[in-house]
Amino acid sequence: MAILSWLIVLSLLFLYLWKNQRPKGFPPGPWGLPLIGNLLQFRKKDPLKVLDQLAQKYGPIFSLNIGGTLAVFTHGFPSVKEVLVTKGTEFAGRPDNPIVDDIVKKKGIVAAPYGQAWKEQRRFSLMLLRNFGLGKKSMEEKILQEASYLIQTFTDNMGAPFDPSLFLETAVTNIMSSILFGKRFENNDNTLRTVMHAIHQNIKMATGSWAMLYNAVPLVRNLPLPHQRIVRNGHKFFSFLEKMLEEHKATLIPGETRDFIDAYLEEIKEAERKASSFEEEQLLILLVDLLTAGSETMVGTLWWALLYLVAFPEVQEKCQKEIDAILGSNSNLQYEDREKLPYTNAVIHEIQRCTTIVPLGVAHAPIQNAQLGGYQIPKGTTIFTNLHSVHHDESQWKFPHEFNPSNFLNAKGEFVKPEAFLLFSAGPRGCLGENLARMELFLFLTTILRNFRLSWPDKSQAPDLTPNFGLTQYPSSFKISMKGRQESD
Repeated sequence: MAILSWLIVLSLLFLYLWKNQRPKGFPPGPWGLPLIGNLLQFRKKDPLKVLDQLAQKYGPIFSLNIGGTLAVFTHGFPSVKEVLVTKGTEFAGRPDNPIVDDIVKKKGIVAAPYGQAWKEQRRFSLMLLRNFGLGKKSMEEKILQEASYLIQTFTDNMGAPFDPSLFLETAVTNIMSSILFGKRFENNDNTLRTVMHAIHQNIKMATGSWAMLYNAVPLVRNLPLPHQRIVRNGHKFFSFLEKMLEEHKATLIPGETRDFIDAYLEEIKEAERKASSFEEEQLLILLVDLLTAGSETMVGTLWWALLYLVAFPEVQEKCQKEIDAILGSNSNLQYEDREKLPYTNAVIHEIQRCTTIVPLGVAHAPIQNAQLGGYQIPKGTTIFTNLHSVHHDESQWKFPHEFNPSNFLNAKGEFVKPEAFLLFSAGPRGCLGENLARMELFLFLTTILRNFRLSWPDKSQAPDLTPNFGLTQYPSSFKISMKGRQESD
């Protein structure tokens, strides 16, 4: 028995050493524990600071063992730019992620592998978004209309400090909902709440320890463990979308396209005559991708923006003075007016830089064996682009470690956007809805600033600007006070 025990121990030790062995020419990094690798380092309060320390020790390109899989991390602007732009096509793949792949079947545009089907879906989605107003006056009017509903909701609730997050979520989600489904939801709509809550939970859990266990150990995938919540949430939002799809199919009138679903259903009919990737499962997963990407990050960014505006009241006041000087007696700003508001535009971008809502971006992978910074990267290797490190790169920013709108202003006070601002990623996998997001953020925030003075109700402690790390970074829940500006004046 003693000999057998030692054989088992030696076998496990050999397996551990084999799994931790880095291929020849692979980026360096610390050794990890059996099975979990370096996961314990990500349980610390500030994982981004841990990554900064590892970059100082191993260089701007290093590797970590994530649940038994070696992943590469790029740190700072030059190495991230090499992945996203310089060698964008080489690194345009997506790594295997079993818990995500089991839900979305490697379809859609976010998690789908680089290839013909992905190109078809992305090209068609971008065309439809443009057809339904992306970058047009009609979309601007739609956002301003939704902003007016938001202002009314804030007005109805400003008698006492309140949490603005759910109201922001409704307003932002309604923009995507109008494009995708041709409808909007009210603040008290439980259907929307259920779907968005499921999306929030899955995004939060997708980078957690249970999801990593699911990915690393196939034997546990059917066990009644916490990762089953991710699967159940997937069923919830697919059930919601399937209902939307059936309603559209029942009321579709050929030639009278109401929204994204209608246009895609008509494309499916066209695709039946030729070989293509257009089919109903692709549509459902596309809807998940667009609804999630079009709401999750924008809600978080607006939430952060309100927190920063109350944390820096002098910045808020300066924005309002600039807006008043341009707006005059007009009721609303136009999106094109951002060019006349360099300081306000700089503040919006500086909030985005400081918070970096998706700090590690979406994981990339080389579509074939590739080189990165002189290292050899095998096909399919998980590559994380540390966008947070880019936005705090001391070689790229005037004030990398503080909130200062001057990071986006030149000596003449004119707005400038440095090349190292990569909030929406870049290259072939750059954000599909970047222009829509920019328009939403500008119009929602300027409308809020036009109507309200925002203040921090708890004078005993300052606003907490510490992010909660995850695939998307949110602030801790907070309440703010609002007062109508005419009343204040």
